[in-house]
Amino acid sequence: MKISTKGRYGLRAILDVALNEHAGPVTIHSISERQDLSERYLEQLLITLKQNALIKSIRGFQGGYILGREPESITVGDTIRALEGPISPVDCVNDNNPGACSRAELCVTKMVWDDLKNAMVKVLLKFRTPQNPCISNLKVS
Repeated sequence: MKISTKGRYGLRAILDVALNEHAGPVTIHSISERQDLSERYLEQLLITLKQNALIKSIRGFQGGYILGREPESITVGDTIRALEGPISPVDCVNDNNPGACSRAELCVTKMVWDDLKNAMVKVLLKFRTPQNPCISNLKVS
């Protein structure tokens, strides 16, 4: 599984929100400036993150984005799944489509793909969004 720019930029955006929401809702413009990302592309990513309840939008003059849940409950895996789909190196071990391969019972490589998927999931679930306002000037890259 290769993480696309959608996943990489979306992760940078949600981490930026997590690190800066203590000062109030975070605007697309401020994320764009800090992360050097296109505002138009960020809008698309933030819509997906909002649809997956990882962030919430606040409307109005002081509006912007805040986390949709407590920071410690949002993992990197949640963000990558929302933006990229299932975490799986190959279709035959994709949890959303377990019967995708007719050779699964006979496949000599399925164990390798299962172990790789499990290792990827373990790493992506290990990291959570930060909640320390003292590192609000951190640039996530």
